[in-house]
Amino acid sequence: MKGLVRTACFFALAALGSTALHAQSPEWSQPQKPFRIYGNTYYVGTQGLSAILIATPSGLVLIDGTLQRNVGQVEDNIKALGFRVGDIKLILNSHAHFDHAGAIAALAHDSGAKVMASAAGANALRLGGKDPGDPQYGEASPFPPVAAVSVVADGGVVKVGDVALTAHYTPGHTPGSTTWTWQSCEAGRCEHMVYADSLGAFAADGFRFSDPAHPRRVADYQRGIAVVAALPCDILLSPHPDQSQLLERIAKRDAGATPNPLIDSGACRAYADAGKAKLAARLAREQAEGAGRIEH
Repeated sequence: MKGLVRTACFFALAALGSTALHAQSPEWSQPQKPFRIYGNTYYVGTQGLSAILIATPSGLVLIDGTLQRNVGQVEDNIKALGFRVGDIKLILNSHAHFDHAGAIAALAHDSGAKVMASAAGANALRLGGKDPGDPQYGEASPFPPVAAVSVVADGGVVKVGDVALTAHYTPGHTPGSTTWTWQSCEAGRCEHMVYADSLGAFAADGFRFSDPAHPRRVADYQRGIAVVAALPCDILLSPHPDQSQLLERIAKRDAGATPNPLIDSGACRAYADAGKAKLAARLAREQAEGAGRIEH
């Protein structure tokens, strides 16, 4: 219940407008002891922002970096697990907002890692989040630009050692939103890992997802949600751990709950259904607001 309340508070803040979009929950920088999620996949983020580490014999992969001010925490978490920051070979991004990409420039500098993202995501990273196509443009805080970003295509596969990660373009929350999938194995059992990007339809004042000047925006958003729903999905992870109740599920697992609370083949479908409902509510509100303007 506590995790669900925190999630509700986060979404409520994000829906309020410019002040809320700049607001930062204390949990976004609250230290979190790093832990193994499953197999070679680890959590190295904070209590409110995910950073996922994947270990291979040839080096490390990091997905997302949290806030700029959290660089030291993320690096310390990596070291606490017995890994070296200098062994990060690849940094990937879910979407280019300050709370998920703010630390990427510093992490790339400190590690020497290559940074990769979707085409639109790479552009937004280079702009430090100042992407005019972003629904939250002008209200979400900027972050240090990432000078060198390589593009991975939709459905493209990137490899480090024996781990292959697939990029699934899921635009909507931002134009460059990307969901990442891979497999992790433990005790002879391999699971489909999904780091599903945020699906919330949040925007700055005056932005309309249904703007007729951008006729494909809603269709692309709906397609992205459908992609998440259809993924092979055993363990769901998300940019904010509360979105997938990760920390609560980990606590239950560590307390000995069986079957493993992390493994849920229906989690991605449920996550996508929630995103679909949020988008529908947003579009209904835009339609009502449009009708109101016509009446006046």
